[in-house]
Amino acid sequence: MEETLTGRRIQETAASTARQLPWVTCTHPFGEEHDVYKVREKVFLMATDATGEPIITLKVQPDAADVLREEFPSIRPGYHMNKRHWISVAEGPGVTAELIEELVVTSYDLVVSTMVASRQPIRFGLGPDDG
Repeated sequence: MEETLTGRRIQETAASTARQLPWVTCTHPFGEEHDVYKVREKVFLMATDATGEPIITLKVQPDAADVLREEFPSIRPGYHMNKRHWISVAEGPGVTAELIEELVVTSYDLVVSTMVASRQPIRFGLGPDDG
């Protein structure tokens, strides 16, 4: 059975996963306490301690958000985001590295799927500094 992550490890795992995806940048448009990960200037992941605990916020399909909130008590509607399309994840039972990695990739893919084809990064292709 995989280990449940602390809040800080959730943020570290999410950041590490995000940095491996094409064309990802991390910015701080809301201040240094908010790490905002974007693909082609579209947000797909945020990490903050502004709520009093380390959390990450990610984009999800509305049906998936409902299922995740039912299964994991530490997954809540997205902090300062559309509550139907975003979730926030804090430390809690069953929150593993595998879950966080899957949620980050899913969020990235959802955001990329909304882009016109010519703006979509090639999944395992060149990043912004490679070409």
